[in-house]
Amino acid sequence: MAELWDAYDKNFNKIENMTLIRGESIPDGVYHLVGEVVVKHTDGTYLLMQRDLRKHHGGKWELTAGGSALQGENELESAIRELKEETGLCGEMKEIGRVVHDGHHSLYVIYMCVADFEKNSVVLQEGETIDYKWVDKETLLKIDEKELSASRTLALVKKLDL
Repeated sequence: MAELWDAYDKNFNKIENMTLIRGESIPDGVYHLVGEVVVKHTDGTYLLMQRDLRKHHGGKWELTAGGSALQGENELESAIRELKEETGLCGEMKEIGRVVHDGHHSLYVIYMCVADFEKNSVVLQEGETIDYKWVDKETLLKIDEKELSASRTLALVKKLDL
């Protein structure tokens, strides 16, 4: 079954009576919503997830768990679902930024989840992630951006000094 998404304008307003289908082209001026979560332990370390080798940017590290909001989901619901699916973790979310990516027709809503997780309780999602590691902020800020699947979130973490 095809994955359905709600359509949005560039200002994060839902476009009524318009449905997008994953994998099909999205018209100019139309976007889909993506919820992403930066996971930070109360000890100050950050969770990095390694993408499955079969995926786009396979083998690269991600600073966020996340994905497209399904039709009917808002950005927070999407972020909570994706965090649980990709890591097995859950916790309180705080929005830390929004990014419009015209090239991908995507509206990213980025959250921070800070909690006292059991560090070895991360559950990898088959087909999505193959490894994880917890890194301190100093290590995170020194990561070569070529190792990351996307640098937008790292730039946000640096800018906000999270």
